[in-house]
Amino acid sequence: MSDVLAVSDLRAGYGATVVLEDLSLNLAERATLAVLGRNGVGKTTLLATLMGHTTHHAGKIVFRGRELSGLPAYERARLGIGYVPQAREIFPSLSVEENLTVAERPGRWTLQRVYDILPRLAERRSHMGNQISGGEQQMLAIGRALMGNPTLLLMDEPLEGLAPIIVESIIEVVRRLIREDSLTLVLVEQSAKRALEMTEQAIVLDRGRISYAGASAVLLKDPERLANLFVAH
Repeated sequence: MSDVLAVSDLRAGYGATVVLEDLSLNLAERATLAVLGRNGVGKTTLLATLMGHTTHHAGKIVFRGRELSGLPAYERARLGIGYVPQAREIFPSLSVEENLTVAERPGRWTLQRVYDILPRLAERRSHMGNQISGGEQQMLAIGRALMGNPTLLLMDEPLEGLAPIIVESIIEVVRRLIREDSLTLVLVEQSAKRALEMTEQAIVLDRGRISYAGASAVLLKDPERLANLFVAH
């Protein structure tokens, strides 16, 4: 079986500034990957690059056999890449339901299925995007990504800045997606322990390069090694 995602010798960044250096990774169908590292090492840049929001300097990104270089973000979304950005980027002047349906593509994820997994959105369906809480906006960003019926879901710090009760709710949503859906998931998360507990594989970035690639369980069992990987070199 071919990989869902194959990244080889990737160099990317913003304009002339290179953030990611010679980065390679492969993800099979239904793989779950935690992307870890200190602030500023390239975690968000990696997800943004996969989505087509950065400057691609070299290397290849192949998604389900298709080379993505040069494709705009909306084409990548149509091919089956879903993106939950750190800034959420919901439409404030659209209702919750309109935010969801604007991203709708045919497939297993329907409006009702999104409401089933995120019932708070159903309760707020007529509220405008700027009338709901930060936690609800995060749920909406996840729901909107699912409405595109992705094969690959990129999540950039979905738990950041949220109240503990909302954090637990979103963790359970992510666990359900992993358990019940056929998604391949890439998760950037500041809390290494939480990310490792939710995923099977992990990479740690340092200055735009991969300093660790392997099983999440290995790092969970070795907190000293994990801590050392977060030390600047």
